[in-house]
Amino acid sequence: MTTAVLPSGPAAGPGSPRPTAAEELVRAFADHGHTHFTGVPCSLLKGVFKVLEGPRSDLTEGLRYLAAPREDSAIGVATGLAVSGAKPVVLMQNSGLGYSLNVLTSLNLIYDVHVPLVVSWRGHDGNDAVEHDIIGRELTNLLDVFDLRWTVFDPEDAYASVERCLARGEDGRHTPVLIVKQGV
Repeated sequence: MTTAVLPSGPAAGPGSPRPTAAEELVRAFADHGHTHFTGVPCSLLKGVFKVLEGPRSDLTEGLRYLAAPREDSAIGVATGLAVSGAKPVVLMQNSGLGYSLNVLTSLNLIYDVHVPLVVSWRGHDGNDAVEHDIIGRELTNLLDVFDLRWTVFDPEDAYASVERCLARGEDGRHTPVLIVKQGV
C-alpha cells in the first residue's frame, strides 16, 4: 500500500475553496503517518465519514476506512493494525466509549498500544437526547480516570487541534483523544 504525500497544514491556495474542518482533520492525521481509520458513524462526525467513504481524492489516496459494528470492535481492529505496523485512528461516539473501556483497560493500556481516538461529545451541553446526558456531562472526568489524554477539537483550527491531540500521546505511554463537540 502506498501512502499519499499530502501538503502539510491548510491546503487552500489563492482562489481555492477552503478545506472543511473534516478534511483538515483527516489531512492532519494523514500528514502524521496515519493510514487507517475505523469506527462507528455518528452524526457529529458525519463530515469525517463522508471524506473517508467518498470518492478517492488526493486527500484520501492511500488511506483506508474499515467500518466497524461497535466501538470496541473498532478498537480491536485498530489494535491489530497498530501491532502490525500500521497507524490507525478510531472514530466513535462518546456513548461507544463505554463499550470500549474493557478493551482499552485490558488490552491497549496494559500493553501500551495507544491508538488515537476521535470521540464525539454528545450531550456536553445538556441539550441532546436524554441517553447522552450522563456520558456527556462526565466524558472528560471519565477520560481523566483512565489517564486518556484529551484535547477539544477546534473546527476553526482543525489541523492544529489534531496536532495538539497527537502531541498528548507522543511519549508512547498515553492514548490521545480528540473530542469533537460540534458537527464536522
